Order: sequence, then structure tokens, then C-alpha cells
Amino acid sequence: MSSFPTFKQLKYLCAVAEHRHFSKAAEACHVTQSTLSAGIQELESQLGVTIFERNKKNVLITPLGEKILRQARLLLGNAEDLVAIAHASQDPLSSDVRLGVIPTIGPFLLPQMLTDLRREYPRLKLFLKEDLSAELVTRLQQGELDLILLALPYPLPDMHVENLFSDEFELLLPPGHPLQNAEHVQQKQLQGEKLLLLEEGHCLRDHALEACKLESPQLDLVYQGTSLHTLVEMVANGLGVTLLPEIAVKANILGKSGLELKKFKDGRVARRIGLAWRNTDPRDRDYLALAEFIRAWVKKALKVEVAD
Repeated sequence: MSSFPTFKQLKYLCAVAEHRHFSKAAEACHVTQSTLSAGIQELESQLGVTIFERNKKNVLITPLGEKILRQARLLLGNAEDLVAIAHASQDPLSSDVRLGVIPTIGPFLLPQMLTDLRREYPRLKLFLKEDLSAELVTRLQQGELDLILLALPYPLPDMHVENLFSDEFELLLPPGHPLQNAEHVQQKQLQGEKLLLLEEGHCLRDHALEACKLESPQLDLVYQGTSLHTLVEMVANGLGVTLLPEIAVKANILGKSGLELKKFKDGRVARRIGLAWRNTDPRDRDYLALAEFIRAWVKKALKVEVAD
């Protein structure tokens, strides 16, 4: 090996691994495909290994390439932490922060909260990225994000996690449903119902089932929703029932639909919302300040139970 890999080469590696396509990876890195391909070839030559298996249809990563990829992500994350050290002595939340957020939280929490956040921390520049949990965790690991706002539990290796608040689920009923006259519902009453949930990849589905202490065989599951708004429309059309998080309800996701919501009686049926960042990131003070701001804001504005 004549020299060490450059951070640019490692970014190319992570981009190709993410997109499984050289052209799309080059576009994401804002370089030409020939530049990216040359960088990958040089990296493979320096290391003396084959990282990617190329054919006419696919770009596959080799088993050894997977190991190299994991280290590359760690190195890139550590490089971002090095830069962050220079900002750690500044006033709290007075620099750029790249926040990732999942789609079942972002649209319902951030629009209302950001105005107050800017007023409290006017020098903060917050850059937002909305995506599914798995993608956000990967971007956090490799330093593309500083912290992520997501629903828990979720595997977060080598991450600091701050519990923020509890987000209760409520049952949304279609017109004329037999449970409309009930004051409350119980988890066991969902057995046999046509339950509309988000499609694969959305962790809200798993959290909802776990909170209700139900397993797939007990339910007639329909995984057709691409968003919570889609689920509301499906319920309105009589296709089944669904579970909505409290923050979405308080953000008026139902609009003028006139649909009926029911709270659960037997125990708390909820997911936890948390903030996570790399253990090695030196800006703990900034992130803890943001976590405390979110707790205080949701307690006051949404009147939900916050974590101690």
C-alpha cells in the first residue's frame, strides 16, 4: 500500500455502497462518474483488494468490502467529530447542526416548534434531513448528520440517546364502526380487526404492534400506507382502523374528516421519542440543550409526558 486512503475516497466508497450505482453515487457526491470510478479504483489498488463486484446490472459489495465499509463510516464520523471540537467552546447552539428526523415525527412536531427554537437560539442554523430510521442511522454513523430525532426503541450502537417524551397512540375508526360508542378501547379489541399500518421500513408499525402487545397472527394486517395522511384517507374510505401517534393528532392530521378517535384504557399504548448522536461527538452541551428545549416545548405546547 503506497499511501493511506483519502477522506474523499472513503466518501465515494460510502456513496457507492449506499446507492449500488456509480452514476447515482457520483451525482450524490457532486462529481463526474469517471472521477468517482477512478477514486474507487485507486482505493482498491491502494488496499490491494476488490471492494465492489461489478456487472452490467448491479454493483455488489464483497464480504471484505463490507468490513472496509464499516471502518470507512467510522473514520468519516470521527473526522466530523474532529471538526466539531473546534465549535465545542462556542455558545450553545450557535453553529450549524444537521438534524435527521423520521417522517412520522418531522411534519407533526417541527413546523410548530422551529419558530420558538429560532427565537431561543437565533445563531443556530438547523439543516433538516427527513428519512427512515435505518438511513438516518447510517448517515449519522458516517458523519453526514450530527444527530437524529426518532422513535424508540431502535438499535443505536455507539450512540448517546436522550429520551425526550412519550407519544401515545390513539385508535382511528372508520364511519359506523362498532367501537364508536365505546368510551375507551382495549388492546385485545384489535384482534381480528383490519389494521392499516405503514409499509415496510417504517418503525412506527413495529412500535404500534409492540405497544398494543399484539403479534401479526392476531391481526388482519394491511401494509399499504406510505404516510400517516394516507392511512387517514384509507380509514375514511372504510378500509380498516389505524393507530395514530398523539403528536400527529395534535397537529390536526384529521382535518375536517370527522373521523372518530379512541384512547386506550388498559395501560399506556405509546412509543418513546428520543434524540441520538455519536458518543465521540464533542458537542454534547449543544445537543443536551436541544434535548432540554424539546422537552420543555412539548410539555408546554403539546401537554405530553416528558422524560426525566
